Amino acid sequence: MNTSRTQAILRVVPRPSDINANGHIFGGWVLSQMDIAGGIVAARRARGQVATVAIDTMEFIAPILLHDLISVYAEIEHVGRTSMKIRIEVVATRDAGAQEVKVTEAVFTFVAIDENARPRPVDPPVGQDIA
Repeated sequence: MNTSRTQAILRVVPRPSDINANGHIFGGWVLSQMDIAGGIVAARRARGQVATVAIDTMEFIAPILLHDLISVYAEIEHVGRTSMKIRIEVVATRDAGAQEVKVTEAVFTFVAIDENARPRPVDPPVGQDIA
């Protein structure tokens, strides 16, 4: 993913309560931000509710620091019948914008779901609209 051509789906600044014992941002916090951003992209594409079903190839490249501005980028990598793979990258902006560091990336799989939380086609049949 080339983040220079992609608009950030989510931007957030971690809080002091998000720090782990090492003084860096807790991995679970960044994972939740990635899930939110990926869910936004998947729900738009599916035109309805989605559920996260898998996370592939998660890699923490560099730590996130307390005063970093976190930008989460997400784009559709593959669309199947009921599921979508979304590539997600997180970039930290540091030193008052002087430095950008890619801190993590992963591929999340989301499934389009219906009102009963059952898988449904991402692309509804022609003439049928998903609310």
